[in-house]
Amino acid sequence: MRRADEGRRPAAGSVALVHDWLNQDGGAEYVLGVLHSMFPDAPIYTTIADAERVPAMADWDVRVSWLDHLPAIHDRHQPYLPLYPLAWESTHLSGYDLVLSNKSGFCHGVHTGGAPHVCYCLTPTRYVWEPDEYLAYENVSPAGRMALRVALPVLRRWDLGAARRVDSFVAISTAVRDRIARFYRRDSVVIHPPLDLDDYDTSSETSDAYLVLARLVPYKRIDLAVEAFNRLGMPLTVAGGGRDLERLRAMAGPTIRFTGRLARSEVVRLLARCRGLIWPGVEDYGLAPVEAMASGRPVVARRAGGVLDTVVEGKTGVFFDGADPDALAAAVLRAEKTDWNPTSIRAHAARFGRDVFERKLAAHVAEVLAARSRRAKMVRAAGAG
Repeated sequence: MRRADEGRRPAAGSVALVHDWLNQDGGAEYVLGVLHSMFPDAPIYTTIADAERVPAMADWDVRVSWLDHLPAIHDRHQPYLPLYPLAWESTHLSGYDLVLSNKSGFCHGVHTGGAPHVCYCLTPTRYVWEPDEYLAYENVSPAGRMALRVALPVLRRWDLGAARRVDSFVAISTAVRDRIARFYRRDSVVIHPPLDLDDYDTSSETSDAYLVLARLVPYKRIDLAVEAFNRLGMPLTVAGGGRDLERLRAMAGPTIRFTGRLARSEVVRLLARCRGLIWPGVEDYGLAPVEAMASGRPVVARRAGGVLDTVVEGKTGVFFDGADPDALAAAVLRAEKTDWNPTSIRAHAARFGRDVFERKLAAHVAEVLAARSRRAKMVRAAGAG
């Protein structure tokens, strides 16, 4: 890894990728990996990076900021959140023909040296624009909560100013597009995150158990699923780990099984054989429902967030309303009475495949570059006149 200000001058036609932080391996990092495969020569600018936690980055040209050297920041980056705008404000790129950011925090504030900037927006910075929702589920100390409240006006002004520097926003879902319009006052196009359909199997065998596949943290609302299946007395497998595990175990009846974190091959096997996926929380997009559909399995989902873009009621899943375990239980019973077609469900999931993502994003980038070129020609023509 190198400091962000190190490295040779970029070659003509070169691209820079920008990402908030690389100290965890999740959906955002998977998207970054796809972007890197589209632009394999692009360096990746980020604030902090930990190769042990993100093994894929061992083969990437990663350039970190001065934040990477602060004490214990790889383990606990949240206490340093107010410093992230400073890190990006001090990151000045030059010589690139395109900057493509993959943003959930502040990396859209990078200075591009005049290059067009396309921001793939996972969400407007959540704790800046929706602090009550963020603090309701995050383990933040009273002092940290107070500090965030005090800093909010400054953070919002900076974040909004950074958003104005972006040439084009791409949202991961309709829900995120609406938030970009509300908070950043910017239009955006929706290009859903990529999924490698070939990584998922369908199966003629179906188990008796429904499946929850998620990090076990409070905002995922896995407690709704546990309560619903306690009342139904039906089998539920909860796959994943997290700080909410012990609380959920204490709630669970005899029909609920917790597997902890699993190898990827075992996750794929569970997806292919479950009766359906239970999705009780509200997410900006929600990859697991698309994974279930790629496995030919239906989804029982709360009617909110990104699943409104991906799940079709009666064809690929069933919705329920509100944070209500009884409503979830009723939706499961409706799913039990539905004759699902695994082939049709998987065909629907193909709309969110990696090839679709790459094609749509490449076309959008080309449009942005063409528009920038047209504007430059108009300016030159006006100057010549």
